[in-house]
Amino acid sequence: MDFVHDTLNDGRPFRVLTVVDNWSRQSPILDAGFRMSGAMVGDALDRALHGDRGPRSITVDHGTEFQSRALEDGAYRRGVQLDFIRPGKPVKNAFIESFNGRLRDECLNVHQFASLAEAQDIIEAWRMDYNHHRPHSSLGHLTPSEYAEQRQALSKYSDLVKNRLRTGPTSFKGNLLSKAFELRGNPRISFSL
Repeated sequence: MDFVHDTLNDGRPFRVLTVVDNWSRQSPILDAGFRMSGAMVGDALDRALHGDRGPRSITVDHGTEFQSRALEDGAYRRGVQLDFIRPGKPVKNAFIESFNGRLRDECLNVHQFASLAEAQDIIEAWRMDYNHHRPHSSLGHLTPSEYAEQRQALSKYSDLVKNRLRTGPTSFKGNLLSKAFELRGNPRISFSL
């Protein structure tokens, strides 16, 4: 989690809260605003999680918003640990720094924003494109959303296998093989038997 700064056409500065999942490279939220307090950061994270279970930890720098009591309390309530990088060591949060560079080069530097609402709309469109239409070589040339879906499907069937092995099913092997062949037919999912 980090911030990127930019300005509107009239010179007013605004900030964009950037959040990236280090595992899937998905960006669950990019939130633009003129001010961002710790409470606003916590509210943005709640919107991004949609009531789902949050991550175990969030890597942040030592910005005042991330050191606030409101964010610390919110993280505690959600069971999330705030993992602060060492001051002056942005490389310790490399995924977000790389993401911020792409956001700046491909979106912020390309557009001029007349209003904060326009900036939020354009930034959100860029986020959706990043998550759903851009393959990443580090993810096996899948988009972040495809990678997350694939891993969740494989995890689901791994759990099924564990449960079935414990209960000793009769038709388990046939069901597992039919699901494996179904997944194997999807050209975007690599699955071997």
